[in-house]
Amino acid sequence: MGTRLGELVERLGGQLVGDANLEVTGIAPLTDAGVSHISFLSNSKLRAQALQSQAAALIVSAADDAFIAAGYAGARIVTNNPYVYFARAAQYFESLTAIVPAPGVHASAVVAADAVIAASAHVGARAVIESGAVIGERAVIDAGCYIGRDAVIGEDTHLFANVTFQARCVIGKRGIIHSGAVIGTDGFGFANEGGVYIKIPQTGRVVIGDDVDIGANTTIDRGALADTILEDGVKLDNQIQIGHNCHIGAHTAMAGCVGVAGSAKIGKYCTFGGAAMVLGHLTIADKVHVGSGSMVSRSILEPGQYTGFYPLAKNSEWEKSAAIVRNLSTMRDKIRALEKTIKTLTNQDEK
Repeated sequence: MGTRLGELVERLGGQLVGDANLEVTGIAPLTDAGVSHISFLSNSKLRAQALQSQAAALIVSAADDAFIAAGYAGARIVTNNPYVYFARAAQYFESLTAIVPAPGVHASAVVAADAVIAASAHVGARAVIESGAVIGERAVIDAGCYIGRDAVIGEDTHLFANVTFQARCVIGKRGIIHSGAVIGTDGFGFANEGGVYIKIPQTGRVVIGDDVDIGANTTIDRGALADTILEDGVKLDNQIQIGHNCHIGAHTAMAGCVGVAGSAKIGKYCTFGGAAMVLGHLTIADKVHVGSGSMVSRSILEPGQYTGFYPLAKNSEWEKSAAIVRNLSTMRDKIRALEKTIKTLTNQDEK
């Protein structure tokens, strides 16, 4: 199933240069696109590939369009942000062929008598929905999901197969939780008495806003007393750990394997590269960007780009550097002693 370029521009905006009646059937990369595809140029370094592309049309910026206009035979859609336009176009093409699960509850699902499920919602095979849970309009609960007592799933939110959403947790509208994710596990809370750990009951919730995406096998712990909170628009990749009582600001994004320890407060519009780590009880300001593999061991109170890992080196070179680092304290003491000696000798010469 395809669409006319003119219809796509009417729906998404942009300036069309070329045949509005030209039909395209989907989106493909520059190098793979065929004569029925639309592609996009979001990196000016790929202009040469764009000129050679077989795509029927390209999504381009005004600057790139000026460069390729004379050499590219296809149509162009000129827009301020080609990558965002590509994302919205991809959503539209996906919607043309998407299979929408039928409303209703599968016969093998186990649903408590007092659970509230919207008539337009879908509950898949062998899902379990406990007492007092609320499933909103057009929500999709795929096969094998578990929804705990008094939990709330907002409208148009999709839980993929085998998601665990524990008691009293809440997610807003248009959320996506991928398979294997566990929302509302106990936080890691223990008191130590003579070397023996005493468990602290975790009685808070996880409260998630609207338009939040949570990747596969990601875990978000419930709060110990207060709630763990993810504000609107947060995007979490796969295999991320969010500790109890964390607060993640709106539109913050984290790549795979990020770990955030308990009670960390992270601002809005932040980004975290893969495997970045944040220690507990820290505060991170809005618009902070943390590089992959970085360890955040102190609060960050100013926006900006932060990186905290040692540059990769051959092992022999790394060992030499490590030896130097171990001896820095001794070297510092020797330098201070030498400075005092020089100062003393200088004072004597002046007299």
